[in-house]
Amino acid sequence: ETEPLTSKKDASDCSKGEDCKENGLLVRNPKSALRLVEDGNKVHPSQGDKGEAAQISNGYSGVQSSVPCNGEQQLMELEDRETWSKKIDFLLSVIGYAVDLGNVWRFPYICYQNGGGAFLIPYTIMALFGGIPLFYMELALGQYHRNGCISIWRKICPIFKGIGFAICIIDLYVASYYNTIMAWAFYYLISSFTAELPWTSCTNPWNTGNCTNYFSKDNVSWSLHSISPAEEFYTRQVLQVHRSNGLDDLGGISWQLTLCLLLIFTIVYFSIWKGVKTSGKVVWVTATFPYIILFILLVRGATLPGAWRGVLYYLKPDWQKLLATEVWVDAAAQIFFSLGPGFGVLLAYSSYNKFHNNCYQDALVTSTVNCLTSFVSGFVIFTVLGYMAEMRNEDVSEVAKDTGPSLLFITYAEAIANMPASTFFAIIFFLMLLTLGLDSTFAGLEGVITGVLDEFPHVWGKRRELFVLGLTIVCFLGSLATLTFGGAYVVKLFEEYATGPAVLTVVFLEAVAVSWFYGITQFCNDVKEMLGSAPGWYWRVCWVAISPLFLLFVTCSFLSHPPELRLFDYDYPYWTTVVGYCIGTSSIIFIPIYMVYRLLITPGTLKERILKSITPETATEIPFGDIRMNAV
Repeated sequence: ETEPLTSKKDASDCSKGEDCKENGLLVRNPKSALRLVEDGNKVHPSQGDKGEAAQISNGYSGVQSSVPCNGEQQLMELEDRETWSKKIDFLLSVIGYAVDLGNVWRFPYICYQNGGGAFLIPYTIMALFGGIPLFYMELALGQYHRNGCISIWRKICPIFKGIGFAICIIDLYVASYYNTIMAWAFYYLISSFTAELPWTSCTNPWNTGNCTNYFSKDNVSWSLHSISPAEEFYTRQVLQVHRSNGLDDLGGISWQLTLCLLLIFTIVYFSIWKGVKTSGKVVWVTATFPYIILFILLVRGATLPGAWRGVLYYLKPDWQKLLATEVWVDAAAQIFFSLGPGFGVLLAYSSYNKFHNNCYQDALVTSTVNCLTSFVSGFVIFTVLGYMAEMRNEDVSEVAKDTGPSLLFITYAEAIANMPASTFFAIIFFLMLLTLGLDSTFAGLEGVITGVLDEFPHVWGKRRELFVLGLTIVCFLGSLATLTFGGAYVVKLFEEYATGPAVLTVVFLEAVAVSWFYGITQFCNDVKEMLGSAPGWYWRVCWVAISPLFLLFVTCSFLSHPPELRLFDYDYPYWTTVVGYCIGTSSIIFIPIYMVYRLLITPGTLKERILKSITPETATEIPFGDIRMNAV
């Protein structure tokens, strides 16, 4: 099967189908998908195998190639996969993807709702045993197999290839509503370039008789029907929900938001159309700028009167909450959706890494940065909520009733409007929201792009710019329903149902496929090939048992208690729950469909079909020093 690299067999003795040695390279005919590199008639052992023979898991020494054995040095120049220009480009891209708008509004709200400081205990436990192991697993899979979310399954467990198609559909759903939230932020940004912010007074055309300004110098009486100017600006000017009767009557399309979204997709297209070489440079701004703004807002918030009240409310532990199951469910869901496995992004980004990149270290660094960002964002939000409570002479709990985007676009926006230098702080705050959202959009679309281009290289391999253009147009058209006057109701529905249970199911099956079908031993050997040392028992136990159980726990909790949706004064009718589940199922249905299709097209008996369908069908290309070879 193999010939030692030190063999004296001449190239002239080679015949078709034999192995031969050329200039220190062992060449095996007839298969090839790799590039050969001459390296001074020697082979560098891989990391962790220094001093040993050039052997890998399939027992082959050297390179598989179709290089002719003609006695002369010939190199096969095949196109290599694109890689990141610098390691920091990759780290910033992953951090930018993981740190998004949810870190700013979702974590602080869930934290104070579930016991304040006590919530950090279940959050940390779920991160250590669920979120981070899954995060690490996806980075290692992508880096080793160097493929997107669809074609990677040929090298792991082909029958699960439907997972890749499900991921692409989920990413398209996310793109259809997530960018609309950025369009709202962009509208606010444009509206902030005025001496007096438009959501500070009740004298605007969109205001009603119930508009009451907390911060006016006149003595005002706050009644049950009173509405702040910030809330009326958000609901009646930006969203215009008063012109819709709900999901059964969405109304017309807001042309202002449509223009905002069009500009956002234009920025997105020109940031990702050339691949990670360009997006890796853009994230230097979009991933770092939010941290500068968060620091400025944290310092400003800490100097406001009443800030301590907000911090106390944020962190004061309620130990009794730890006995409630929903607290642990919220902790698991928060860390999972914050780190973001299951969207194909980590597979795509890590597939552009160099083979021996330390993805273990990357997983620990980026996940830690993400969790700390969520924690610090809580201080940014709650120092301002404490200030609001002080100004209104109310409890912080009354001020912090808004959840989700409303926490940013109503409560925080109103607080900023009543600070000194309000215009400046409004501009940088909404710029921060935009940059937080942009790199997450880059990542989500890159997951789809890499998946499709790797699966259909003969169709789209040389037409990336055209495919990205078509994808952004599809995403823009898919967002039109969210740009209507009732679009906020659609965003809420998609956020709760289209992605949540679907992506949990996807990652659960992914963890099972890798740990139980591909094999935890084989996966750990793959990691050893890259890093030089195999993962310890802690990671193995998490991947085999704890992480799948973690996902199953969250999924079952969601399905047993589906959220009752309410937005502003609108209660979602029962049929919307059915529609929501249908949307969620429309993505994961590709998994069983492909399994059936795979079994039907595979020849042999049922047992033979199953065995062939769970056996990797293609080799993985492995760099070996300066040589690249196939591991089967």
